[in-house]
Amino acid sequence: MDWEVVIGLEIHAQLATRSKIFSGAATTYGAEANTQACAVDLGLPGVLPVLNEEVVRMAIMFGLAINAEIPPRSVFARKNYFYPDLPKGYQISQYELPIVSHGQIDITLEDGTTKTIGVTRAHLEEDAGKSVHEGFGNLTGIDLNRAGTPLIEIVSEPDLRSAKEAGAYMKKIHAIVTYLGICDGNMQEGSFRCDANVSIRPQGDSELGTRTELKNLNSFRFVEAAIRHEIERQTDELESGGKVVQETRLYDPVKDETRSMRSKEEANDYRYFPDPDLLPIEISPDFINEIKTSLPELPDARQKRIMKEYKLSEYDSSVITSSRDMADFYESTAKAACSVASLDVKSSKLTANWIMGEFSAALNRNSLDIKDSPVNDEMLGELIKRIDDNTISNKIAKEVFDAMWNGEGTADEIIEKKGLKQVTDSGAIEKLVDGVIADSTPQVEQYRNSPVEKQGKLIGYFVGQVMKKSRGKANPKQVNELLRKKLAKD
Repeated sequence: MDWEVVIGLEIHAQLATRSKIFSGAATTYGAEANTQACAVDLGLPGVLPVLNEEVVRMAIMFGLAINAEIPPRSVFARKNYFYPDLPKGYQISQYELPIVSHGQIDITLEDGTTKTIGVTRAHLEEDAGKSVHEGFGNLTGIDLNRAGTPLIEIVSEPDLRSAKEAGAYMKKIHAIVTYLGICDGNMQEGSFRCDANVSIRPQGDSELGTRTELKNLNSFRFVEAAIRHEIERQTDELESGGKVVQETRLYDPVKDETRSMRSKEEANDYRYFPDPDLLPIEISPDFINEIKTSLPELPDARQKRIMKEYKLSEYDSSVITSSRDMADFYESTAKAACSVASLDVKSSKLTANWIMGEFSAALNRNSLDIKDSPVNDEMLGELIKRIDDNTISNKIAKEVFDAMWNGEGTADEIIEKKGLKQVTDSGAIEKLVDGVIADSTPQVEQYRNSPVEKQGKLIGYFVGQVMKKSRGKANPKQVNELLRKKLAKD
């Protein structure tokens, strides 16, 4: 049977406020356990929550960024359940009247087409604490530092049809919240995480199948892997005559499998009701307009502008603008790489190649963010300028970049100190070319006796020999031109 996959994501983005949603306690990551939980966070008798206005502003920013409705009135509710890291016995969230509803975002599919994904709602809520299992033997410790940390939960429509689409949607939401500056997007610290609702149904059916929820997926790779595995599991279950049970499952990336955690709750299990300690949020049109005028340039708009201004391809510009930090770094590096006041197309493309290539590879190898790179935008721009003006070749530039990364100085200092300037003197290059041709009689004969279409591959041998004799310093373009000219002679 042909099956259709139906996926909806619930993304939790931690809002980048200095204090919690209903108290003045700090939200700094990594503090000693239970040192950032005040009486409100602990749910002690007699305390009352007070709403942090900044979380409202941030939620509205997100709503405007996805062209959603911002209703004039929204209400906080109590979501009742018992868990050791939830000291009040309920979580303050939103249910019937969320702060953001009916939005949409566009994602780019693998074939280059665009698909619109509906966003059902985005609501504010407080985070729970954290259960800690390491170092307690058979016991469990509770760290309540995270309790009360502000979250916005972004719930998609069940419009996603594959693990790849789910990954693309999650990346797009990540880009939006980080561009807005409302979330740092740090998945390792849990600032951005996702639950995936997955079901399958016979192709052509309109009725949804029984869904399972995959909890706490904290990387793009794990989201796609977990969904792929769950699709296979559900397919095997149904095709062997079994039934899919509605439940919550966890993904184990080491074993690449999902396992049952608990039966899936329905909304009525939580006994939602409006929180009596919190007034409804009243939002005026003036407040919304004020926020709208302060919105930064968003990913789609920035990609279009960078394509136009820097003459990059759609693919290059999409990679460059996939994160705000990378887009900022690219633009400042490209400007530093230009020898003239106006942007140069050649250096713009060269800058993109270097940032997507050597620079990103070095960050990945060393597990660094862009802001922690030992090579800053000015340094990389200077290096690209030296490639552009033929001071060094692209190959030598990689050696210079490694030295810069290791703290040996700027590009100009390293080039001078190591004597890496490219040989562009035509007389010197001609001597090298003549020497290689004289020492390569069999290869010369093979080249001259080969059809034109094969000569392009054969000339690589001669270029390699010249570059070897020049220790990589000869200008490759000049070497190529001179070789072709001399090898064409009888």
